[in-house]
Amino acid sequence: MADVNPADLINRMRSDEDSARKMAVFKLQQVIGDPSFADVFIQAGGLSRLRSLCLRTSGNTLAYSLGSLNRLLELDMGWEIISNEMIEHLIDIVVTQPLVNMLRSALSILVAIVSRPHTSSSQAGSFGFRALKPALAIQPSFLEMLVTRLSSADHALCANALSLINSLMRDSIAHEPETEWPKLVKRLQDLGVIKAVYMLMQSSSLTDVASSVLEFQSLTKVLLRKWREVHVDLEKPDHRRALKALHLASNPPPKSLSASADATVNDEQRDSTEDGDTDNGKTPLSRKASKNMSRRHHPEKWRRLGFATESPSYEFEEVGFLGMMDLTDWVRRYEDIFQKLLLEQASKPPEQRCPIARASLAVTLVLYDHFEVDRGESEDTRQRYLVLDGDRLALDRVFKPLLLQWSRLHCAGVAAFLRLWKETGAEAEDFSKVEDLVRILVEQVIGQAPRTKDLSEVEEEMGDMELGRLRELQMDLLELTYEDAWGHHLKQVRDELNHEALQFVKEQRIRCLLQGAWFPHTSNFRANGGAVQPSSASWRYVKLSHNRRFLHYADFDSKATTDPSLDSLAEKIDLSTVTSVTSNVSASSPSTASSDSTLKTHQAALDNSKPHSTAASAPAHANANTKITIHGSAAAATPSGRTNTLSSPPTTSSTRKNSHHHQHNNHNSNNQSHSPLNAHPPTTTTTTPAYPPSSSTSSPPEIPLLTLHPPTHALASEFLDGLLMLLNQQPITADTARLVELVAGYGLRIRLLNVPDREGVDDEFWYDIGGA
Repeated sequence: MADVNPADLINRMRSDEDSARKMAVFKLQQVIGDPSFADVFIQAGGLSRLRSLCLRTSGNTLAYSLGSLNRLLELDMGWEIISNEMIEHLIDIVVTQPLVNMLRSALSILVAIVSRPHTSSSQAGSFGFRALKPALAIQPSFLEMLVTRLSSADHALCANALSLINSLMRDSIAHEPETEWPKLVKRLQDLGVIKAVYMLMQSSSLTDVASSVLEFQSLTKVLLRKWREVHVDLEKPDHRRALKALHLASNPPPKSLSASADATVNDEQRDSTEDGDTDNGKTPLSRKASKNMSRRHHPEKWRRLGFATESPSYEFEEVGFLGMMDLTDWVRRYEDIFQKLLLEQASKPPEQRCPIARASLAVTLVLYDHFEVDRGESEDTRQRYLVLDGDRLALDRVFKPLLLQWSRLHCAGVAAFLRLWKETGAEAEDFSKVEDLVRILVEQVIGQAPRTKDLSEVEEEMGDMELGRLRELQMDLLELTYEDAWGHHLKQVRDELNHEALQFVKEQRIRCLLQGAWFPHTSNFRANGGAVQPSSASWRYVKLSHNRRFLHYADFDSKATTDPSLDSLAEKIDLSTVTSVTSNVSASSPSTASSDSTLKTHQAALDNSKPHSTAASAPAHANANTKITIHGSAAAATPSGRTNTLSSPPTTSSTRKNSHHHQHNNHNSNNQSHSPLNAHPPTTTTTTPAYPPSSSTSSPPEIPLLTLHPPTHALASEFLDGLLMLLNQQPITADTARLVELVAGYGLRIRLLNVPDREGVDDEFWYDIGGA
């Protein structure tokens, strides 16, 4: 910049030729950002010439002049040329001029004027919002034009316009009286500033205007805090008008004296007349009664609307004027619904009525807490730096466009509160519980909504989320809360409950074996459209003995209507001789109703295996080749000498030395041990030994003792896991794993909720586990 002479530059700015002046201010715009050059420029008298060019020129010369002045003000220099005339000219440029580069500089200068700190040395009204007030009176369309600039395709112009709006709002809130700054805010809202900034927040070009948008979001929180801090005072005209409008919108009953009130006044008049205390035909008591009659109102004027008392100003103590604004806005939007709800509530007992006004105030507090309105601006400043550093992941985390739609979110929240109150059958004492559900709803729908999610979708989700889903989320939140507080203790409780649940399910599965079940012969089965169709004379009945030591079974020509007795089953297997149980049952088989058999009878599972059943009537059919094979030593053969292999021929000792080294002859696939409860491998042939194989080479050969073909997944899960658990092995099917998890989960919830035990209650008391 040593080649630029300030004096020569100032002389060229005084030239009569526009081209010379244009080149001079163009060069000045490039070098004026240097503080040392700016200081020399000011000392050489360049400010007066620059001011003249800003006020008297047009086109690019004016644009370069405004750009030079803007850079000079950024150095906190040149404030001497800022005057009312300059401010009026800048505002006129914003309203009338179309050149983008000119508008950018003009808006930026106005931002500097409004944002300059108020000091004792500065003249009153020279800076801040007050400095623009006279010019705004001359150009009433300035604010409208300013909001219009927010939709400009030029992002720098859009950012400067929003920065000016932010500066006007912040200075007005900080220095204007309580009765003045709301007028500016309302004026901007009426012009559509909320919608314009909301669109910017959801746009793909957010990074270009991120700083200004984030400041507007921070100012929105400031406004919410300010409105909440304003106490509702009936002495204030606007507060009184708001309450009156609320009362009138409720369609109150017509004002009239009751018959009892009329009788009281007549009795007072008669008694006073008899005492001779008259005054031109009017007694003092009648005059007093007449004066009081004009002040009579419904004895539940405000409680009828949902307030807890007849002092509405007291009701707004926690939410302030913000709560009143939200309530009156909701009533204004849904006046017909409001009146209908009041009529419905009036027909119910007092304890069952939903307090509409209190519901509105509760939703206001829920939204206030969700958006962390009370969080300091220092945190917002830190987030602004993250965005400016180019952290794109911070965009969705930092920007909350739904905050700008506070009013519509509040209306959706009130609707959700009323819906949940009705669905839960809540009463007056349950108010806080419904409020907790609404809080969870807000956290789930609004809190999880991405930045670009449409507002209508959010409103729809808040109206459609089912009560059952909210209950699940509430229980999950309760578990997390307890986990944070008592994580170590909860782990011990959870381990204990998992063990208890496993023992409970083990007993249930073994009882399925004790009850017995019918199994078809696979050799007489055929697959027909996915359904298994048994022929006649092809059934086997299997049942565990009462001492749980023998597995009895027998073959029948047809499935009997009544289950055979244990004595009629001629064949049996000594379970102490069983070496392994193999199956091709998938650990991730489809969800079945097997869990229900924990609480219900096993008859439902048996009914699915009736002859001529179809896929439609028995949706839980197993595959036609599904089977369970019980292996044991050769010494385990029955007294009759049968090896009980059904469709599978016995294997020789050379092919079956150990239970974990054989292959399934139906699928010809490799065996692998069944995984623990939480494993879900694909369908495989599996072997689970009853005890570790002996290392002795003289161990007896292993042969199949019994093969079963369960017709349903439920029956396969119950018998396979029942046999495994009877042999002290881990269950392996997904149905059993889900049942163990369900029982343990409900046990934990019962303990967390401190549900009492059955002692002292009648037989109608039960735990509804899984809706069974």
